[in-house]
Amino acid sequence: MNTDDPWPSLEEAEARVLRIQTKLHQWATEDPGCQFDDLFNLVVDPAFLVVSWERVRANKGGRTAGVDGVAPRSVASPARLLTGLRAELKARTFNPMPVREVLIPKAGGKTRMLGIATARDRVVQASLKLVLEPIFEADFKSCSYGFRPMRRAQDATAEIHLLASHSYEWVLEGDIKACFEASSHYLPGSCNLIKEAPVGANYVDA
Repeated sequence: MNTDDPWPSLEEAEARVLRIQTKLHQWATEDPGCQFDDLFNLVVDPAFLVVSWERVRANKGGRTAGVDGVAPRSVASPARLLTGLRAELKARTFNPMPVREVLIPKAGGKTRMLGIATARDRVVQASLKLVLEPIFEADFKSCSYGFRPMRRAQDATAEIHLLASHSYEWVLEGDIKACFEASSHYLPGSCNLIKEAPVGANYVDA
């Protein structure tokens, strides 16, 4: 796409993104060892940024601001925001801002820290997701339901009911205790987390 072209309409952007995602998923499925080059150009592609912006703006968090005080739905000129953001990404000068930390209640009277990113950072995250998701989806198992498109916790529950009616007798529920409170969010800490984090498990008779 010519960088001097005007920003595509949402309809045009969605069609382009879908075409590219379909190709990425097809290549990843046909060749599990496929190495993808030049994905960064897709992250900064105007169509991907337009779709990402729409998802961020339309999300239920679209009225919530990060540390910069700018809520996505309050942005008067999305094109100006995306133009500046794309220029920073292409120049390799983009730096994410700290998240705004908010405590939200959990069951049992406990609280959990929620990090709210700025609108700009959310757009970059959404664009990365648009590029990477169709590639990784090719590797995920059909029994995996967490944070995947067109899959819900209710679908996992339905599969449990189905399996329980076909001779399966046990359900294993596992969780990593205080997952992101147990280590650094940097990659080395994340690797250690997988190996060392305490795991609690409950056995449920189906």
